[in-house]
Amino acid sequence: MLDRDGFRPNVGIILLNQRSQVFWGKRIRTHSWQFPQGGIDRGENPEQAMYRELHEEVGLLPQHVHVLARTRDWLRYEVPDRFIRRDARGHYKGQKQIWFLLQLVGYDWNLNLRATDHPEFDAWRWNDYWVPLDVVVEFKRGVYEMALTELARFVPRGDPRSDPRPDSRPDHRNRYLRGGSHLRDQLAGQAGEAGPRPANMMYSYTARLGASFELPPGATFEPDPQTSLGADPSTTKT
Repeated sequence: MLDRDGFRPNVGIILLNQRSQVFWGKRIRTHSWQFPQGGIDRGENPEQAMYRELHEEVGLLPQHVHVLARTRDWLRYEVPDRFIRRDARGHYKGQKQIWFLLQLVGYDWNLNLRATDHPEFDAWRWNDYWVPLDVVVEFKRGVYEMALTELARFVPRGDPRSDPRPDSRPDHRNRYLRGGSHLRDQLAGQAGEAGPRPANMMYSYTARLGASFELPPGATFEPDPQTSLGADPSTTKT
């Protein structure tokens, strides 16, 4: 279902825990991390699609979350031709999204990456609100920055050190939104120095079957034991 400009209606989800950290999922069989998202089916409104995608991708039900806010308008991104099916090229252009900010009122153990037989993620973690966008597929980074910026003022206030509002910690925000490749280079340089590694080092983990992938700073890997990380990573849901 495309609009007249070739954009498919879609929803994105920023899920907060009680510490105002966000759910961060690793795309199945890829090296990319992202928020839950998915298309709006015919006959659905954005909120209905959001609840359906929330269950399909992370296993949560409406009673597990509280809606804090949503973006006012559609946020759009174009998908490069190499990620578009050949039969869709020429009329499919990309996604237009309504983003929702949710508060988890359930528990971590309510999260289930295998709620359906077509999982979207094979690992997840909680991350600081200003996520490191250099681990997001490149063509989505602009939309992520717009969504995070617009919705930041609705995040419940807590510890000032983790306050996501841009005016509270601009240095922290810029480190992740604008520091992408620079931060990666800086951490790589630190890795070569003698002595213990910093706690926020971007480690490279080696998964089974020899697949290597990078986690965001401070990440822990929580794999699904039934999912192979050695499969072809070329399949990407857009």
